Amino acid sequence: MENTTNHVFEVTDLKFSWTDYSLFALTLLSSAAIGVYFGFVSRKQNTAKDYLLGGKQMHPIPIALSLISCNVSGITIMAVPSDVFRFGFQYWLSGLAMQLCILIAYYITLPVFFHLEISSTYEYLNMRFGNRMRNLASSLFALNMILYLPIVIYAPALALSQVTGFHIHIITLLVCGVCIFYTTIGGLKAVVWTDALQGLLMMISIVAVAIVGTVSVGGFKKVFDVTSKATLLDMNYDVDPTVRDTVWTILIGSIFVWANIISVGQSSVQKCLALPTFKEVKSAFIIFTIGIGIIVYGSVYIGLLIYTQYHDCDPLKTKTIRVPDQLLPYYVLDVVAKVPGLPGLFIAGVFSGGLSTLSAAMNALSCTVYKDFIAPHMSKDYPQEKVGVILKWLVVVIGIICTAMVFVVEQLGSILPLVFGITSITAGPLLGVFFLGMLVPKANSKGALSGCLSALAVSSVTIIGSYYYKMKYRMILDIKPTTMDECPISNNSTLLNPLSQESDWEPFYLFRISFYYYTLLGLLVVFLVAIPVSKLTEDSEPKVSKKLISPIIHFLMDEEDENENPPNYTAVKDDVELEESKELDPFIK
Repeated sequence: MENTTNHVFEVTDLKFSWTDYSLFALTLLSSAAIGVYFGFVSRKQNTAKDYLLGGKQMHPIPIALSLISCNVSGITIMAVPSDVFRFGFQYWLSGLAMQLCILIAYYITLPVFFHLEISSTYEYLNMRFGNRMRNLASSLFALNMILYLPIVIYAPALALSQVTGFHIHIITLLVCGVCIFYTTIGGLKAVVWTDALQGLLMMISIVAVAIVGTVSVGGFKKVFDVTSKATLLDMNYDVDPTVRDTVWTILIGSIFVWANIISVGQSSVQKCLALPTFKEVKSAFIIFTIGIGIIVYGSVYIGLLIYTQYHDCDPLKTKTIRVPDQLLPYYVLDVVAKVPGLPGLFIAGVFSGGLSTLSAAMNALSCTVYKDFIAPHMSKDYPQEKVGVILKWLVVVIGIICTAMVFVVEQLGSILPLVFGITSITAGPLLGVFFLGMLVPKANSKGALSGCLSALAVSSVTIIGSYYYKMKYRMILDIKPTTMDECPISNNSTLLNPLSQESDWEPFYLFRISFYYYTLLGLLVVFLVAIPVSKLTEDSEPKVSKKLISPIIHFLMDEEDENENPPNYTAVKDDVELEESKELDPFIK
C-alpha cells in the first residue's frame, strides 16, 4: 500500500487561479461569520438545551440541508468518483441504501428518541439496559468519532494540497481551526446553518461539474458508450460475500452502514430532535432524500465522466498522479478549469462536506461526553451558563485530538475502504444494541452487554486482520481496464497498476469478506449472542416499558408485560410539553 503523504501532481501547471482562491476563502469566511453571529450577536446559547438542540425551535429546511452535508462529507465527493473509475458504477446502490435508511429512522428509531425527549441517544441505552451499557456504548461512539473525524479532515485537505501546492499539514491546521472556532462559539445553530450553506454549495458544485464534464467528453451518449463497453455499467449479482463489489454487498451492506449513521447516530438524531415536533421530521426527510440523491448519484456519474475522459490515458498508470484519491482533483483542474472559478467552487464544495461533518460530529461528541460522563457526577442545580462553557471546551479538546490524528490517517491508504473499515469496528456493535433494545422486548441488560462485547471482539479481529493481510499481501482486485494508448509514455511510466497484482495465497475466509458487510457482521453477532443470554436470564430483570420499544413492535407486547415507565426515566419537560408530543406522529399515542 502506497504512502499518501505529500502527494502533489507532477503536472505543475494545473493549479488554482485567483478566482478559485477567492471562492474557497469566501467559503471559510462565511462559515466563520455564521459562528460569530450565533455566538455573539444571537446570544441564546447559554444553556445546554440552547447549545445542543438550538432551543428545540429549528426549521426543517436547514435541518434537512445539515443532515445532507454532515452525512455525505468530502469523503463521498472525493472517494466515490475514484471508486467508480476503478470498480464500476454499482456504488449508486449505496445512495439507494441511504434513502431506504430514512424509512428505518422515521418508523423505527426516531419515534422512540423523540417521545423520550432526550438529547443523547445513549441516554436511551441507560433507560433500556442500564448504566453499564450506556457507558460502554458512549465510549465506543467516542472512539468511533476519534478514528473517523481525522479521515473527514484528511480528504478535503488532500484535495486542496494538490491544487494549491500548500503542505497538507498547513491546510489541516487552518481548516480545523476555522471549524473548531465556529462550532465552539455558535453551538448547534451555527453547525446547522453552516451545514445548510455548505450542503447547497456541494449540490451546486456537483451539478456544475457534471454538466461541464458531459459537454467536454462529447455528450451523455459518449459516456454511456465508453463505460458500457468497459463493463463499468455491469451489475454483479454474485452472492459470495468475499467479492468486493456486487449488488448484494453494496446494497445490503450499505443499508446497515447508513442505518447506524442516520437512524441511531448521535449527530443525525440530535438534529432531528432539535425540531419542535415530529411532523417537521417528515418534511426534513423528504428534502434530505432529494439532496442525498443529487450528491451520491452525481458523484457516481462524475466517476463515469472521469473514466470516459481518461480510459485511454490513465493518469494512475502514467504516474501523473500517485494514488486513486487524487483522480477527482486532477480531473477538476484538467477539464473543469475551462470554466473560470468552477475548480474553486468544487474544491470549496469538497471542503464544505468536510467542515460540515467535522462540526456536526464535534457538537454531537461533546453532547455525548457531557451527558454520559460528566453530567451524572454534577449536582442538578449546577448553573446552566457553566454547562455551556464546559460544552465549548469539550469541542476545543475534541477538535485538537482529531487534528493531531490526521498525521496517522494519511499513512493508511485509500479513503473509502478505510472509512468503512475503521468506523465498522464500533458501528456494528452499536447498531446491534440499539436495534436489539427497540425491536426485541425480551432482551435484557445481560444479553445486550454480552452481545455488544462479543460483536466488538469479532469486528475488531475481522477488520484488523483484514487490513493486516491487505498490507502484507497484494490482494486480487477486479479493476476496470484502462490503457495509455492515447498519451505519451514517459520513461518512468508503467503499464502495471499495482492495485491489481495478484497473490496465490489467500487468508482466512473471515478476513476476505467485503468491507461493506462489516457493520452487518457486528449486528448479527449482537443478536446471536444477546437473545440466548437474555432468554437464560429473563427472570432476573423487570419487564420493559413500551416507551422504549419501537412502535412497530408494540402489537407483539402484552399489556401485563410492561411497566408504566422505563427505569431511570426522567422526562425533560421544559424541552417539549408531553401534551404537545402526542401530536408527534400517529405511532405515538
